[in-house]
Amino acid sequence: MRISKAWIVATKDMRVFLRKKYAIYSMILFPLLVSIGLPLVLLFVGARLSSTQLPIRMDAFSFFFLIGAASLPTVLASYSLVGEKIEKSLEPLLATPITDSELLLGKSIAAFIPPVGAIYISSVVFMVLANLVTHNTLGYSYFPNWTIGLILLLLAPLLAILAIEWSVIVSSRASDPRATQMQGLFVALPLLAIYVASEVGAISLDTKTLLIISGVILIADIILFFLSTKTFQREEILTKWT
Repeated sequence: MRISKAWIVATKDMRVFLRKKYAIYSMILFPLLVSIGLPLVLLFVGARLSSTQLPIRMDAFSFFFLIGAASLPTVLASYSLVGEKIEKSLEPLLATPITDSELLLGKSIAAFIPPVGAIYISSVVFMVLANLVTHNTLGYSYFPNWTIGLILLLLAPLLAILAIEWSVIVSSRASDPRATQMQGLFVALPLLAIYVASEVGAISLDTKTLLIISGVILIADIILFFLSTKTFQREEILTKWT
């Protein structure tokens, strides 16, 4: 596999994304709401929480970055495949001397870097603001810590990869980018359930729990990798995609 060829595809796709308003809005709106909105919630409810309850709520809020990592890549991945198929811009690319794996890797890189980058930038804003509004109650700066470190450096990339692989599989039978995005959001549903469970105290988002979740997602990544590479076949795309 030639990484240089895959990078050419990735940079081409990222330039296209910059011209799509909905893609830009998606990469900005969700991270903005999380990075500013959640600290505002802490500002209003933090005074009613004890120094023991507040860290639990802050760890739960950190989980929103995983929801973003599971949903934002689907926006770009769905357009990269289904959108180009509709606009008839995918076929010329498929006819070039590039392997299926190089093409798929390039498109995956393009769908991975912007969302994960947006999540990392917004997480810095979130941590700074959250520390400012909770410092008086806690007496120290809560972030960064091991919980959000595992969320950002381990879980978020694994989830972004999972979302992209799932989008490839869904795109193989889809003809509408929005439908692909909606089906891609199924990846985020288990995360919402985990978030609710953490809020009601059913589970604790400690290091052990996050590592277990990471292991499950890693296994899912490996399984979907083989399924997505098998699904993404150049000849089938050129002759059978409708």
